Amino acid sequence: MSTPFNYKHLYYFWVVAKEGGISRAAEKLDMAVQTVSAQVRELERSLGYALLKPAGRGLVLTDAGQAAMQQADQIFQLGEDLPMRVRDAVSAPAVRLAVGICDGLPKLVVRRLMQPALSEPNLRLLCHEGNLSDLLGDLALHRLDVVLSDRPAPVNPNIKLYSHAMGSTTIGWYGTAALLASAAEDFPRSLADVPVLLPTPHTAVRDRLDQWFEQRAIRPRIVGEFADSALLKTFGASGMGVFPAAEWAHDDLLAHYPVQRLGSCEGVTEHFFAIGTEKKVHHPLVQRLLQPAL
Repeated sequence: MSTPFNYKHLYYFWVVAKEGGISRAAEKLDMAVQTVSAQVRELERSLGYALLKPAGRGLVLTDAGQAAMQQADQIFQLGEDLPMRVRDAVSAPAVRLAVGICDGLPKLVVRRLMQPALSEPNLRLLCHEGNLSDLLGDLALHRLDVVLSDRPAPVNPNIKLYSHAMGSTTIGWYGTAALLASAAEDFPRSLADVPVLLPTPHTAVRDRLDQWFEQRAIRPRIVGEFADSALLKTFGASGMGVFPAAEWAHDDLLAHYPVQRLGSCEGVTEHFFAIGTEKKVHHPLVQRLLQPAL
């Protein structure tokens, strides 16, 4: 039976791996090079595998080292979060909800999706926006309670992720009154003549929009593509072009932007998912998010 490894040794290895060398790690730790090197060797001895190997003037991770580093990242990130968790526990009662929001999700829809949780009187809401892969990494490290996305989680052999359907919405075309005057007469073929704004291809709905155009033999006059849905609507409201938007947020869209509905993007649906690390959701506020149907 192998000797249980020492977490202090793991920490020294973690710093060495991050700094790319024993000397730089020793300087950061304010320790002797020989001491840091000895601690890493002790960890390797207890695990039974070499974790680092020379590369030029520095060190790189072996396959075993990469596996150890992934675990060390999670362990010490949890450690860094400990003071905040303890502080929150003894402060005024609060229900903390950390949500990752994919940057392509319509912001007006996000607010509606989260509305059931917003009624919590002791809510402490933390929202982080980013691309799906980065957000799933934070979810795996328990920095987030849930990730809201326009697509289910991809298969990942290293972590089990569960995609919970939150509903779906049809898509409509919107624009300013001036643009609609030109586009309404021969819609949707008019989208080949009037300026069109679209989400960038990293969003799930973009593929469906492209197929919609292809099925109708329409070559849209694309004048802008936006990764951020709020920017797309802002430029659309300025008259730059007509744009697609989730009809589920129709009332909010017309209330916030000087635009009108041009017509339906028939057959195109946008889906929404709550991604978590649990098959059965236990967080009470995430449970609330999943209860209503769109």
